Amino acid sequence: MLGLVGVTAFSLSLPATKLAVEDLDPWVVAFGRAVVAALLALVVLRVGRAPWPTPRQWRRLAIVAAGVVFGFPLFTSIALTATDASHGAVVVALLPAATALAAVARAGERPGPAFWLAAGAGLAVVLAFVLVEAAGGFTAADALLLLATATCAVGYAEGGALARELGGARTICWALVLSLPATLPVAAVAVASTGLSAGAPALAGFVYVSAVSMFLGFFAWYAGLARGGVARVGQVQLLQPLMTLAWSALLLGEAIAAWTVLAALAVLASVAATQRARVHTTT
Repeated sequence: MLGLVGVTAFSLSLPATKLAVEDLDPWVVAFGRAVVAALLALVVLRVGRAPWPTPRQWRRLAIVAAGVVFGFPLFTSIALTATDASHGAVVVALLPAATALAAVARAGERPGPAFWLAAGAGLAVVLAFVLVEAAGGFTAADALLLLATATCAVGYAEGGALARELGGARTICWALVLSLPATLPVAAVAVASTGLSAGAPALAGFVYVSAVSMFLGFFAWYAGLARGGVARVGQVQLLQPLMTLAWSALLLGEAIAAWTVLAALAVLASVAATQRARVHTTT
């Protein structure tokens, strides 16, 4: 249930980001949301009188921050200036499999042939999708979306494991605070260069990705990963692409082609197979 709450929150991230970057510079959206979330995190940590992380935990928090505070927000914000949220949902549908791979690598597990076959099938579907959508070639937006998926997967896996020690809320809060010395100046320069002039839909999108996508959603998500296991709870992400497609149609009026839905379903099937494939753990 915690995983489902997190995925529901994240399913609106791409449509909300798309709304935000219609009027705001993608760098403002990517780093401004991290600054707003970090200020909220400081309040939570202060009120909760959270103890400081150990040096080892700080190093792991840096990995979390690199993936979910910097990588995913920046790459998706730039990508969505050139492509639809529905297109992004299909490419990012690889996130559950990528998260499982990151968790496997971190835990010293050895996936069997069935796992790699299913993961390869999912990748093939996504590559075929972006090739068709781009009329035979990758676009810069596709590359950015794949980078966003890879960095986010590492941040999810590391954060889910670290949440067993710190708790879900404190894991994302400390990662945001750790990032603040970098996110604040970048956001300030971006705002000074491009301004904050935006309509109500863009501002609403920015508020959502700041308070929910970057902050509250992780409370439930990391807590769920910590309690149920990264690979097992990661299966809940199977619902996210279809939920994002629905939000894109409802909020943005994007036309969802049959090919897009079929591609999303095919990726979901391949990801489901990776989750069920046998994985051996090394000692």
